This record gives sequence, C-alpha cells and structure tokens, in this order.
Amino acid sequence: MNTRTIIEGTTKVLVPIPPEGVSFPPSAAPVFYNPEMELNRDINVAATAAFVNRLVLILRSQRDDIVTTDVTYVDALSASGIRGIRIANELGISAVLNDWNEDSYNLIIKNIELNELPETTTASHKNANVLLHEKRFNIVDLDPFGTPAPFLDSAARSAVHLLEVTATDTAPLCGAHLNSGIRKYAAVPLNNEYHSEMGVRILLGKIARELAKHEKAMIPLLSHATRHYVRTYVQVKKGAKHADKTLKNMGFMSNCPDCGFRKPVFGLAVHIDKECPVCGTTTGIAGPLWLGQLHEVKFCDEVLLELEKRSLNTQKKAMGIITLCRDELKIPMFYDQHVICKRLGISASTIGSLISALKEHGYEASRTHFDGISFKTNAGITDIEKIMLSERSG
Repeated sequence: MNTRTIIEGTTKVLVPIPPEGVSFPPSAAPVFYNPEMELNRDINVAATAAFVNRLVLILRSQRDDIVTTDVTYVDALSASGIRGIRIANELGISAVLNDWNEDSYNLIIKNIELNELPETTTASHKNANVLLHEKRFNIVDLDPFGTPAPFLDSAARSAVHLLEVTATDTAPLCGAHLNSGIRKYAAVPLNNEYHSEMGVRILLGKIARELAKHEKAMIPLLSHATRHYVRTYVQVKKGAKHADKTLKNMGFMSNCPDCGFRKPVFGLAVHIDKECPVCGTTTGIAGPLWLGQLHEVKFCDEVLLELEKRSLNTQKKAMGIITLCRDELKIPMFYDQHVICKRLGISASTIGSLISALKEHGYEASRTHFDGISFKTNAGITDIEKIMLSERSG
C-alpha cells in the first residue's frame, strides 16, 4: 500500500495514496481515509478537549492526583487512525485506536510510531463490538463508513462519560431511504424541508434508547449536520432514574405537508390528531425521535475557546458552525424561508430581516446551522406567514 504524509492540526499522518487518476475513492483504497472530513476532525479535537477539561476537574474531585493521561479514549473504527492519532497527539490522553482490517491496523501502528506517541497510545486489532463489550472507556468515539447503528449498543455499554458518534448514512436518517432508516434506527423520518434536523434527532433518539438499555442517560452537548454527515457529542450519566428522565425527551413530530404546520408531541405512547388544525390536511408523523436540546450553550463556548487557540486549517469555518449551534433556539424543528415564500407567492427577504421582524412581534427567533435560509422560532406557521406578508406589503 502506497502512502503519503499529511499534516492536520499539529499531527503528521500517513494516509493511503488513491489509484492514479482518482482523487477520492473511499471504497477503492485498502484503508479508508476521507480528506473531506478534516472539518469534522478539527471540531472533534476541540470538542473532545473541552470535555476532557471538564472531566479532569470532575475526576480530581474524587482523587486529587488525576492527570490528563488517566482519561481513556477509544477510536473504535479507526481506519487510517487519523482521528484517534490526532486526539492522542494534540490532547495527550490515553488512546486506543482499533480496526479489524489488517492493513488499517498496520497503518495505525506506523502512525503511532511516526508521531512518537507514548505507550498510553495503543493499536488494537479487534471487531469493534468485541472491544467495546470487553472494556470501558471515559470517551467512546464512533466514526464509521456509513451507519453507526450496528455499534451503538456496545458503545453505549462501554462509554462512561462521553459518547461521540458520526453517521454518514444521511439518506436513511433523513427519510430519502425510508425502509433502510426504519430498519437501522427503529424510527420513521419525514423527507421534508427540515430533513437535516430530522436526521440529527432520529440519531439522538436511537442513542438515547441504546443508553437507556444500560441504565444510562444522556445530555447532548453538541450536534451538527454538515454536508453529508451528522455528528453528535453526548455526555453520559449512569442511573436508572437519570435514564427515565432522559426518555421524557423522546417523542414524535406531527407535520402538515400542505400548510407547514408542525408540532412536537412528547412521549413514546401518544395520541396525535390525524388532521392538521390549521388546514385540515392529513398530517404525517415522524419518530420516535429526540425532542430535547441539541447543544449546551456553555459547552459550545468552551469548544469555541479551544478552536480559537489551535492551529487548524478549517478554524474559521468550524467556529462559524459552533457559533450558529450555540445561538440557535432549542425548539424543534426549523423553518425554510424559501418554502414558505413559495407557498405564499412572495419573494424572500434576507434571513436577518425576517428574524428581526419576528422578534419585533414578540417572538423568539434565530438562525440555524442547518442552512443559511433556515430559521427557528416559537411563532406558529400562521403567525409567521402574517409577519412575512406584512413585511412584503410594508
């Protein structure tokens, strides 16, 4: 296998050279490596660093001689090892980099040696589920090529404090491949204008249920949908009572395909009106999914501080995403301004002026990280349309 050396952050990594004439063939290379995920990895380094800072303080309250290398991290599906190597090198925590592909395993060993990492960084050559059932880690990171669904049960069992998950199978998560999404996530998504947030909440709902099986709760600290993937960071808390409380954030979305009405309905056994209360059209139902927070504001601030002080190729873009995540309302789901304008037969204003108009009428409103033309508000669709029409006529 031919390789070349690249640098991400402050880390050198050997990655496979793709076949001649092909710039990015993930399935053709003997070891998977995706250069397009550098943004994901940059955010991952900053988010994990922010959490490690918190965790060390928590552990020191129990034992005052705790150091950073006492924190354990596993990259369960490492491939080239780039994600875990960066965490080990740039954060200085104990890391296990695992992959059951022999080429990947050998490349991970070379990358550990290339960065002269200490003995606290080790390569593992096991099935990810076997490793995660055998051992517990403070931080478990799942970054599969495709769906994380086959690994969520073992990851939920293994994670003591933080679970980090990437899903690149956005078509099943967002409803474009409906039956596949139902099989993998035991939930029904709706493929509509807010399908990207739908995918985040379907994934979080699946994670919440997997953790609950092991009497664990979760607090989403940061979740984002960027291009072709979803990424989430959830703090783990142990205890049946905490798990029961977490499940109260589960529910369904009632959605009208005609007028844009939507309503969250909390609970796993709920009654949802068949007809839209606004226009009488038969509603669609999505779920079960997560209806709670996607981000913790304080944690986003801590991630921004980590991004700001690091040398990262995607620093500006990463900070923009986290800032939008921090500032968006916790209300599910977002509205697409252009979809509403098309239905009303009017041209769109700037998203900033629309948000200002909603606030002037006494509503909460914010941008979202999901899309530049999307917004969140606690105003109902009827009031949103009235405000948009009055802005056009005024």
